[in-house]
Amino acid sequence: MNEQVGARFRVRHAARLLADGGVIAHPADGVWGLAANAADPVAVGRILAMKQRDVSRGLIVIADDPAHLARLVTADADQAWQRAIAAWPGAETWLLPAAADAPVWLTGGRATIALREPAHALTRALCHAFGGALVSTSANVTGRPPVRSTWSARARFGAAIDGVVAGVPDTPGIPSTIRNADTGEIIRGG
Repeated sequence: MNEQVGARFRVRHAARLLADGGVIAHPADGVWGLAANAADPVAVGRILAMKQRDVSRGLIVIADDPAHLARLVTADADQAWQRAIAAWPGAETWLLPAAADAPVWLTGGRATIALREPAHALTRALCHAFGGALVSTSANVTGRPPVRSTWSARARFGAAIDGVVAGVPDTPGIPSTIRNADTGEIIRGG
């Protein structure tokens, strides 16, 4: 019982950090991730700087409820949207037609946006406690392997991150599959 209470406290604390513009490391469906409020360009910019990643690559946006993601998709993408939500929750990220007002720091200036409803219980709890969409990208410097533990997240990113949620990925070392929601084509195998 105390372990569950501790986990809930850590998730609520992490959600408060995110709401205040923080960046956290967390276990996800396949690999450790870095998360920030998807609506906060400064927090997302911090992740891009930590990863040494160009904004033009875009980022994955996650939520525990597809309703938090729907506003990021064009209204005329109903068939693609239905295909994506039928596969969720899970370790499948879907590229969907981006809404005209979807932030460039999420889309990378592309016509699509990468969205996922995760299956990982802790990640879902974090999304729920936050109450909105989060950026979640692998916890690594671009081109290097992701961190594999709470300790390695702190060692790799130090004071650049505001917190770490302890746990383990569901399928360690296997990133989410990325699919084109219009065609079903696999862009990245997971």
